[in-house]
Amino acid sequence: MKPIKQQIELTKEGLDELQTELTELVEHKLPATIVRVTKAREHGDLSENAEYHSARDDQQLLQSRIDELQDIVSKAKVIKQTRSNSKVGIGSVVIVSKVGTKKEITLKIVGEFEANPKEGKVSNASPMGNSLMGKKKGDNIVVKAPAGNIEYEIKKIN
Repeated sequence: MKPIKQQIELTKEGLDELQTELTELVEHKLPATIVRVTKAREHGDLSENAEYHSARDDQQLLQSRIDELQDIVSKAKVIKQTRSNSKVGIGSVVIVSKVGTKKEITLKIVGEFEANPKEGKVSNASPMGNSLMGKKKGDNIVVKAPAGNIEYEIKKIN
């Protein structure tokens, strides 16, 4: 696990999601995994007990995630979401289209630990999010991607 910088910017919604995940892991998943480890240990020889080793691996993964979440939450700074419909900021919902196409993409700009591309949540620190910050409707942005530069037009800001 890489060390996390001193202050982590999150939206209130993002912090709430991380705290909910942390609570779920600490109060439900970790205790259930500990019970699995205990039951598997009772099956005898630990050197050949695949169920025990699997449960221990799961416990270690859960504990690593718990440690990471505790670190993030302890360093979290809730940032005010922008209320502007004219300028992109954290919390903005932005509709963009690749220049030359009509297909629109809806993105929400969030803090870096709450990004989830599948849900359209883009980190303000990502190439796309960083390019959008401070821009206005009608502006074009260029995003540096592995396949080359991609130009987008900002269609709408909510």
